Amino acid sequence: MHKHLFKIFAAVVITATIAACGTVAITGRKQMLFYSDSEITSLADQSYSEFMSTAKVSTNKTQLAMVQQVGKRMTSALESYLKSVDQTNYLEGLNWEYTLVQNDEANAFCMPSGKIVFYEGIMKYTNTADFVAVVMGHEIAHAVARHGNERMSQEAMVGTIGSVLQQMISNNASAGTQALFNVAFGLGGEYGIILPYSRKHEYEADKIGLIIMAMAGYNVDQAPVFWEKMSSVSSSSTPEFLSTHPSDENRIAKIKEVIPEAKTYIKK
Repeated sequence: MHKHLFKIFAAVVITATIAACGTVAITGRKQMLFYSDSEITSLADQSYSEFMSTAKVSTNKTQLAMVQQVGKRMTSALESYLKSVDQTNYLEGLNWEYTLVQNDEANAFCMPSGKIVFYEGIMKYTNTADFVAVVMGHEIAHAVARHGNERMSQEAMVGTIGSVLQQMISNNASAGTQALFNVAFGLGGEYGIILPYSRKHEYEADKIGLIIMAMAGYNVDQAPVFWEKMSSVSSSSTPEFLSTHPSDENRIAKIKEVIPEAKTYIKK
């Protein structure tokens, strides 16, 4: 009996995995996506609204303008590129917004729906448009690569596969999916975003972010300069951004390796 159930379970897992196969924008890496763009957007927007209900928008007009200008320039360049290669499907569910909030932590994040938040604390490290573009590109990349959906799908497979698949099959996944979204993104804390992406997602976001920087006309050679600057911060005052976006010699080396490829996306 147990063997029979195991075979059925395995068949469901394999079928679900095959059915959920997708690819990452620009890199083409295959990924597992169980959830629809609309479902992810709904969950993300709800969490973003909850975050913004307690956050205070920055009154620093100069810094806010820089964040918004860089963000709009980069997402516009990304959209133009995806349109030129007939891949606008990667933009589904993404509604870009760029916000700067009053918070001394050196942090930034992007919800899977395209809502990007910079904290005032990170602006002392991003004192140029190129440095803002490094962070912005990395966060945009997480969204367009559907890393959030992929992380939730991985959580479903590894951590709560039995209950989640049962809910998915029974078309009654609302409560379970909300709970899984909270687990995948570490929601429920004071600032909403807690858990880091996997190292694989971080490296991929670095690469895609550099390419988007190049598309938008920013200086990609400034990317390793930014991360070297961040990694030189003493351990006693390590920015929150580094706790969820690890910066090390290997990462900087990989960024330097990607720069030549990124430069091929510069408009002639």
